[in-house]
Amino acid sequence: MKILIELPTWLGDAVMTTPALENLYGAYPQAHITLVGSYVATEALKAHPRVGRVIVDKTKFGGFRPFNIYRLAKEIGAHDLALSFRSHLGSKLLLSLTGSQKIYQYKKSTHNPLPATHSAPSGAFHQVQRYQAFIDTVTGRQDTPGPLRLDWPKRGYEKPTLGINPGATYGSAKRWYPDKFAEVAAALSKRFDIVIFGGPGETDIAKDIEAALAEKGVENVVNMAGKTTIPELCGAIGGLSLFITGDSGPMHIAAAYQVPTVALFGPTKYKETSQWMNPRSAIVRRDMACAPCMKRTCPLRHHACMKEITPQEVVEAAYTLLKNGR
Repeated sequence: MKILIELPTWLGDAVMTTPALENLYGAYPQAHITLVGSYVATEALKAHPRVGRVIVDKTKFGGFRPFNIYRLAKEIGAHDLALSFRSHLGSKLLLSLTGSQKIYQYKKSTHNPLPATHSAPSGAFHQVQRYQAFIDTVTGRQDTPGPLRLDWPKRGYEKPTLGINPGATYGSAKRWYPDKFAEVAAALSKRFDIVIFGGPGETDIAKDIEAALAEKGVENVVNMAGKTTIPELCGAIGGLSLFITGDSGPMHIAAAYQVPTVALFGPTKYKETSQWMNPRSAIVRRDMACAPCMKRTCPLRHHACMKEITPQEVVEAAYTLLKNGR
């Protein structure tokens, strides 16, 4: 049996599919698995021992996309079962053109978990639960989602190490401020070495933090922003002693490795996209009348949901995590 799985585009969403994928693999223990999706999504999940074939979707880049989708579908070929975690029309077209026998597509509006199998009030389901509810329609079972999973080996650090992740690919509304990250890192620098993370588009933010720390006399800092592959990013985060981050893909990577994490939330729905099943995590946020707005940039231009979070709060949350040994 062959199963085709199209992953979500974003890194964090891809990581949040992993509990549902574990249950899918369990339902079809002899199946050959093909993953298709964005570069970051496939890179993160391709190390799983059940994954046999990986195809990066480049249909958005150059040329007429419907024709690109057609060519990709023919490259993928027919599978006994094809499913997509994306609700886009392009995904439906892709799966149809592969000629696969059975096709399933995720739809957020319809794939809500049943209270009988996933305890959560209506409207407060975590994204992991939504993905599991989708896979339940594929397998015909009612499985419970377990922890997140990534299979890249952890990096070893010589000393206890704090990771700082200031970026958020989704948009500026989710980002905290470089000077505040620097204050937090400086306050913790006697206890931890500091590693700054970030994607290729977040190197300027990382450099600002690095410069601010240098002004404060903090020297035990390594800036890795824009310098890691996805597997290297997973391993580097997985080996951390503590992680401080916004709502982002790296936040979910940390959850997969059960890294003690302080996560800062502003315009997004923390009940739906916070770290899944990481008992060693804390959320710092502000209750705002305008939040969660789910916008990429602050529509009111004050950005109070993130601006009002203080470095002291974040440092206190970190020490509480460490003190409780959570």
